[in-house]
Amino acid sequence: MTTILAFVFVIGVLIFVHELGHYLAARRAGVRVITFSLGFGPRLVSVTRGGTEYCISAVPLGGYVKMAGETGDEERSGQLDEFLSKSKWQRFQILIMGPAMNILLAIVLLAGILMSGEMVPAYVDQPAVVGSIEPGSPAERAGLAVGDLITNIAGQQIQTWDDVGLQVGLRPNREIGVTVTRAGKPRTLTVHSESEERFGVGRDIGSIGVSPNVHPVVTSVNPGEPASRAGIKAGDVVLAVNGRPVSFPRHLSEAIKQNAEKPTAFTVRRAGRVIDIRVHPMRKETGGWIGIGIGPEMREIAHPPLEAVRLSFVRTWTLSGEILKTLWGLLTGETSPKQLMGPVGIAQLSGESVEQGWTSLVSLMASISLNLGLLNLLPIPVLDGGHILILALEGVARRNFSMRVKERMLLAGFVLLLMLMITVIYNDLTRIEWVENLMFWR
Repeated sequence: MTTILAFVFVIGVLIFVHELGHYLAARRAGVRVITFSLGFGPRLVSVTRGGTEYCISAVPLGGYVKMAGETGDEERSGQLDEFLSKSKWQRFQILIMGPAMNILLAIVLLAGILMSGEMVPAYVDQPAVVGSIEPGSPAERAGLAVGDLITNIAGQQIQTWDDVGLQVGLRPNREIGVTVTRAGKPRTLTVHSESEERFGVGRDIGSIGVSPNVHPVVTSVNPGEPASRAGIKAGDVVLAVNGRPVSFPRHLSEAIKQNAEKPTAFTVRRAGRVIDIRVHPMRKETGGWIGIGIGPEMREIAHPPLEAVRLSFVRTWTLSGEILKTLWGLLTGETSPKQLMGPVGIAQLSGESVEQGWTSLVSLMASISLNLGLLNLLPIPVLDGGHILILALEGVARRNFSMRVKERMLLAGFVLLLMLMITVIYNDLTRIEWVENLMFWR
């Protein structure tokens, strides 16, 4: 239920802001708005004010603002309050305000997080010095070593571990050129990344098996369960399991699952002291279980208001560039289509974000809002960007296209969008365990 409510809240806010942009721009231009709807399909709640029907509809996967004289196939009176009676510049402002509001929302949300104090993994903004390498991993096979400073991945400059996660994560099952500095000298190695499922949504993420010099932290301990009985405490930093170093929470989780009903040695750091603790994980359906919450080593950073706003713009600009690179990668084959996610994936991430706290949920909303704004600006007929493209082409041609030409352009855009939707739906279905079990070809 938490997941469903979180999903409805996230999607509802983003759709409302997007359609509010179109609505406000239309009213400012003097266009009569017939309907402002959150959702599609049958109306659940409806009220009419000032000649506009405001409603919430049954399917919460979108929304729309219906304007008078919006399309050429409608019966038009030629009155000045109709959409097509307005100049191209006014129509452009109405079309672009939806995506612009989503981008603005992302900037505002990020600024709010930065001002209030964001909790970030301790390593993300640190230089990418290799702290550990997983045995048998692509990095080990390629010859990377502890102490290497990663400076370039696939032609992209690397400044921090955040950059490493992004560039490797976008390239599962790929040959990747990795440049490192070792003993003051640059060296380029070819690493064949692997694919792993991460974030609990069945999303394929690239991995090469390198980690910074960090370790997972025990965030909570369930009373009466194996970890509590063995003496593990909240705040313990887990350095190794059975002598094998662990860096990220997922590494610790996997190690616990693999040692069901086996005596397992935990090496932890507590108040500056290194302690060995023997735990006997119990068996559950998913594997071993000791009853602890796990998180990365974190630190809180709060920024003054002006600095928070500046950083918000910088991060939005940087993330926008990465989103566009990802979209280009889908066209060139550099990025796996499995990176795409739809309502199911977003719902699962929303539920997980709620459990992690409001900051995590707001951060997710900012990311999805930015994605939504940029995707709607793509020059694909049917999307806002497609309608803007048609306006631009008509401006260059200095004439309005016929309805037949526009319909063909919109049909082409619809087919492209349909193919994208099929891919997203397929990816989402693989995130539902019982559905994936029916996919014998996977």
